[in-house]
Amino acid sequence: MPKEVVRKQEVESMRAADADRHKIAEQLKAALDEGRLSLLEYDERVRDAYAARTYADLLVLVDDLPRAGVSAEEVNARRLAEERKAARRLPTALMVLWTIYGSIAAINVVVWILVAITAEAVYPWPIWLLVPGVALGATTIGVQNIKKRR
Repeated sequence: MPKEVVRKQEVESMRAADADRHKIAEQLKAALDEGRLSLLEYDERVRDAYAARTYADLLVLVDDLPRAGVSAEEVNARRLAEERKAARRLPTALMVLWTIYGSIAAINVVVWILVAITAEAVYPWPIWLLVPGVALGATTIGVQNIKKRR
């Protein structure tokens, strides 16, 4: 298990202090004031907050709430920005292929430069690496267009 996950589990299983419970109650009050919670939901969550024993018990109460003062437009704008960013991100398979291609191209160019320095009139054979590069580029563009249409 990654260290971050283990550390997060350790923190969430730690006992919460009164100050932590009060801080969560203040967040809930702000959500009530902004109209994100009904009075009934607020009462239930505050009761649960003051009865919570661990940080995990407290964090569950505010997981579905944005920070205080954040408007619905800002939440939607962030969600849309994250969706656009995810749409632009290359699939893992293409990232691996581009990494392999870039590595091979870099090695070939370095070897060609070293040979060109030590010999006379060397044929520029690394230019042939453009053929698979163009094919990989066309595939990448096609995949990105398909992702955009979805």
